[in-house]
Amino acid sequence: MTQTITENIYASVTHNVSPKSTTKNAKTKAVLNQAVADLSKAASIVHQVHWYMRGTGFYYLHPKMDELMDGLNASLDEMSERLITIGGAPYSTLKEFDEHSKLDETTGSFEKTMDDHLARLVEVYTYLAALYQVGLEVTDEEGDAPSNDIFTAAQADAEKTIWMLQAERGQAPGIK
Repeated sequence: MTQTITENIYASVTHNVSPKSTTKNAKTKAVLNQAVADLSKAASIVHQVHWYMRGTGFYYLHPKMDELMDGLNASLDEMSERLITIGGAPYSTLKEFDEHSKLDETTGSFEKTMDDHLARLVEVYTYLAALYQVGLEVTDEEGDAPSNDIFTAAQADAEKTIWMLQAERGQAPGIK
């Protein structure tokens, strides 16, 4: 995860939030909603890998994708509910997820190797870890400890997932 990715996400998330905004937790709401869009797309990407993977490791990786989707959906629910709790309105349509997510989807393919699929998941989780870092910075800035706790747990989970995916690929985690 590079500082540049985090800086780009921060700029993107906060570009519509006026520095003079009197709305309580405006940046926190923005980063939570960004997470809603990105987690929704991330779950779709993991689901695609789940369906299109073939090759060595399929037997144990296929059910692992279910666990990853469950984790993403749990984070999505927690962040959406926190957003509602602090007076925000989470994105809730496929159109909104697509318009606001920074993750790109591609058409599924059985031609991709298992390593290709795992490398794609590393990219997704690396982006999410950077997004969660922005969440930590924003919630620190705005003094929202409960939202900060949510981002702390999500970031730890994303980094652990990167480590495990990279280990399966025979590579070091490459975090930070």
